[in-house]
Amino acid sequence: MNLLPLTPDGQTPVRALTIAGTDSGGGAGIQADSRTMALCGVHACVAVAAVTVQNTLGVSGFHEIPPEIVAAQVRTVVSDIGIGATKTGMLASTGIIEAVAAVCQEVGIGQAGAIPLVVDPVAASMHGDPLLHASALDALRDTLIPLATVITPNLDEVRLLTGIEVVDDPTARKAAVALHALGPQWAIVKGGHLRTSAVSTDLLFDGDTFHELTAPRIATGNDHGGGDTLAAAMTCALAHGYSVPEAFAFAKEWTRRSLAASYDLGAGHGPVSPLWRLHTDPHGNEI
Repeated sequence: MNLLPLTPDGQTPVRALTIAGTDSGGGAGIQADSRTMALCGVHACVAVAAVTVQNTLGVSGFHEIPPEIVAAQVRTVVSDIGIGATKTGMLASTGIIEAVAAVCQEVGIGQAGAIPLVVDPVAASMHGDPLLHASALDALRDTLIPLATVITPNLDEVRLLTGIEVVDDPTARKAAVALHALGPQWAIVKGGHLRTSAVSTDLLFDGDTFHELTAPRIATGNDHGGGDTLAAAMTCALAHGYSVPEAFAFAKEWTRRSLAASYDLGAGHGPVSPLWRLHTDPHGNEI
């Protein structure tokens, strides 16, 4: 695995922006995004959309940031710092989703501009706790997903967005077609939650061609933040100018290695860990 190039000390690195919710337990959300971005050598900017109350056992509540404040964070960062790519995570409500979609169009994020947009359509935590008001699904489909360079839902989110239950390769392909019909340039169907399979197969579709990436399934319950980590790693690669298939391959391997390095934390699900990067050379070999 070749890692992303590191900027020499004292020089400005590639920048990326995450628009998402916090995780007070530090395993997912903006914390996971920022951790992966930093370890990829990318400067992470943030626009906080919600503050969650959670630990390794679940989410017990969340507070939404006013939509105009979320949009203002995006506008202020992009106008001053400049961003190579952007991702979204937990956006919580219709108002926030619509505000994010509007400001993305305003500043050139997504298909209408020059800044790639990765939409991770977070609807529920891995424990099943809701992180998106049910009424906001339509806003996600109608206003934000059509702007996306690529969307990265997990299988529960695929079902919520398309009504398709993915159980095997044919239904995964059907779901990818349905997701692409919502308007993104590329759609990913992730197989990590398909526990019945011995391998984890992710499917990428651009309306014409299917790209499959398969890796051995890693037997661990410590997979909190895996979806955030994949989307953040993909965002970093896109910020470096990678094509979507190249960024997808990089993010898949980054996430696999982060799963392999995951650790116990608290009494519930521990986080995936990109800290393995601290022990490797630029080619990903252990040092």
